[in-house]
Amino acid sequence: MLESCAYLYIITQMDKHYNISDFARRIGRSASTVRRWERDGLLTSKRLPSGHRYFDEDDVRGILGKADEKRLTVVYCRVSSQGQKDDLQSQVTAMEQYCLGAGIAVDEWIQEVGGGMNFKRKQFLSLMDRISAGDISRLIVAHKDRLVRFGFDLLDHIAKRNACVIEVVNQESLSPQEEMTEDLLSIVHTFSCRLYGMRKYKRKKD
Repeated sequence: MLESCAYLYIITQMDKHYNISDFARRIGRSASTVRRWERDGLLTSKRLPSGHRYFDEDDVRGILGKADEKRLTVVYCRVSSQGQKDDLQSQVTAMEQYCLGAGIAVDEWIQEVGGGMNFKRKQFLSLMDRISAGDISRLIVAHKDRLVRFGFDLLDHIAKRNACVIEVVNQESLSPQEEMTEDLLSIVHTFSCRLYGMRKYKRKKD
């Protein structure tokens, strides 16, 4: 009797069908990611006679198996200007010591020079694309502002939706104070320009 129940359970699991949303939850991705994979030819759905698309446990094993083989642990280090190259090297050295002490095997090290308010940094954008594609399982940074000055919670949410953990070491000493001043001045400058533009527009209307 128990063997029969076990057999029925296995057959049920083998025959289990998932729509896109359920499949995405099953593999720890977002539905939009699954649709993109299908559109790019990385994943092929099956179809019922009615035409509805579905995925099964074979697809789940295929994706999770590939994820275990290919997903990376990445360390990202950043400073705002070329004049902070010594700070960048200190940041890299500190992260090397942290990862060595924690027994973390790092697949890739990324170093970038660019402001924390600049969301168009080349390597930063590439990093976020790779997280969204499911290529990275763990991203390690010294401090939240090494990734972005503002908006970290949004990036953390995006990473979690794609089964990536952002690990923040929280080494305050690796977050230069002068960068905060530069970023605040950048915000003031941006709003000053907007206020000037609004006043100019108002004068034209009058």
